[in-house]
Amino acid sequence: MTHADTEIDADLIRELLREQHPDLAELPLELGARGWDNQLWRLGDDLAVRLPWATDSADELLRKEHAWVPGLAPGLPLPVPVPQRLGEPAERFPRPWIVTTWVPGAPADRAPVTRGAEAARVLGSFLTALHRPAPEGAPSGRGRGGPLAQHTAGFAGQLAEAAERGLVADPNAVRAVWDDAVAAPEWAGPPVWLHADLHPANVLTADGTFCGVIDFGDLCAGDPAYDLSAPWLLLPDGGVDAFHDSYRPGVDAATLRRARGVAAAKALVGLLIGEAGAHGRPGGKASWGPPGRAALERLLATA
Repeated sequence: MTHADTEIDADLIRELLREQHPDLAELPLELGARGWDNQLWRLGDDLAVRLPWATDSADELLRKEHAWVPGLAPGLPLPVPVPQRLGEPAERFPRPWIVTTWVPGAPADRAPVTRGAEAARVLGSFLTALHRPAPEGAPSGRGRGGPLAQHTAGFAGQLAEAAERGLVADPNAVRAVWDDAVAAPEWAGPPVWLHADLHPANVLTADGTFCGVIDFGDLCAGDPAYDLSAPWLLLPDGGVDAFHDSYRPGVDAATLRRARGVAAAKALVGLLIGEAGAHGRPGGKASWGPPGRAALERLLATA
């Protein structure tokens, strides 16, 4: 992580708004979250400001969201943050930033689903709507959406670290899920739109079910298995089958195998970030651990 040289605070954001979008500059402003790539500040009741702060790649991701999400959002059955304004680099903050709509709700890593059947239906409907063929020129992901084999070295490293830290009881069983996914036939259909980063901190809940999906920075075209990993990470026990009953046109056997592998990889990341958070290490978030642990248990129970 390469934190921004400029400290981001309310005074900076107001100055940027006054310079480029003065009609928004006096709305109430409060910090919403510090994510992996961006900071999120709530602006008034209905808007948010997203500014890159922790990775060099965040600038490109924000511009991608501004270019593509407004065209996708009307066809999605859940609220998503829709870019409204683009902020250009300025002397005090030499990076792009965006103003989006605000999506209310609590991240699922902090407020897990309790109405499993309803949440499975909602998630199935959302991914059915999103997974339509992407147009020529659609963005590619940061290593996401393509063949899984290219990630084997990274998976092996994360599995070894998780095992060393005592986070995985049976590393061989976890590795078997990944090996089976890599051995499955690759996606032969057209590249479809992917969120490509569906983990519990990027999906919002209210009243026990899903109410929004945020952070489209990894939006890309590719293999739907990358998103079809989400049920194992987001839904309670029994929810995966209910999701598959709702998702159309259905999940073929090869895609299911690949999705399980992606879910195992994401679960390991969740375990490692959660353990780092529990021990106060930089970049850690303790709330990521329980969903990662539950996802691995589900995957191994249905191997």
